[in-house]
Amino acid sequence: MQLILHTGAHYTEQDRLIKSMLRNAAQFRERGIMIPGPGTYRKLVRDTLNAMHRAPAGPDAREVLLDVILDDDPADRVILSDPNFFRTAGTAVRQGRLYPDAAARMRNMSEIFPDDEVEIFLAIRNPAALLPVLHSVALEKSDTAFWGGRGPLDVKWSETLLAIRQAAPDIPITVWCNEDMPLIWSQIIREMAGVEHHEKIAGGFDLLAAIMSKEGMQRFRAYIDNHPGMSEMQKRRVISAFLDKFALEEEIEEELDMPGWTDELVEQMTDIYDEDLLTIQRIPGVTVVAP
Repeated sequence: MQLILHTGAHYTEQDRLIKSMLRNAAQFRERGIMIPGPGTYRKLVRDTLNAMHRAPAGPDAREVLLDVILDDDPADRVILSDPNFFRTAGTAVRQGRLYPDAAARMRNMSEIFPDDEVEIFLAIRNPAALLPVLHSVALEKSDTAFWGGRGPLDVKWSETLLAIRQAAPDIPITVWCNEDMPLIWSQIIREMAGVEHHEKIAGGFDLLAAIMSKEGMQRFRAYIDNHPGMSEMQKRRVISAFLDKFALEEEIEEELDMPGWTDELVEQMTDIYDEDLLTIQRIPGVTVVAP
């Protein structure tokens, strides 16, 4: 069985994405692709992973989980989504590291599903925009607990991904940047479902509809309908053009509220994020989805 884990990250359209996936649940089910409702499994999987910090999972853990998740439905590919797979937003940063528990938790998932094809799908986000949000919800906000002697320029996604790969080397990881999601939304849905890039799906423009004016969205859909032969790359250029003109500023602008941070620091962090993406692309077993 193929087990697809959409692991967040937090504040990267994670619930909107799974809702778009669920719009295709009926047609995917006919092909053995199951997208269970998140309410059926999130707490159970979380409790199982938390318990494995104290003791290994029992030999029947896989069957117990799948009985609840699938309710006896046959499946070749199962898609689960939970931004808390790597722990909650309140513990997402500790001592200057993003998701320090991710490696251990994915090692545990590979132990529960040793004979299945487990894959991770993960959206990453510029730490300059993400860290202030995670700091605001952190359970421990002290400099010692949150930063651990490190600084904003030291926080890199590649550290987290390398740790996961070392702990669970058989689990491939597909990554994309949250900043690119309006352009690659439909591709992410198809990649997670494991269907062809040209296949018709529902919800391919759900994110676009949330960040573009009603007038812009109407014009965009009319344009797409009048140009049915466009490739995905052509569609992305059209999306960029319409966003330039019709994007809702309040939906795409981010206010960074972190004491002591300057525009220069944010710019430095953004440059490091861009460089870190190049490092991530070179990690064996990691695939980056880009526009």
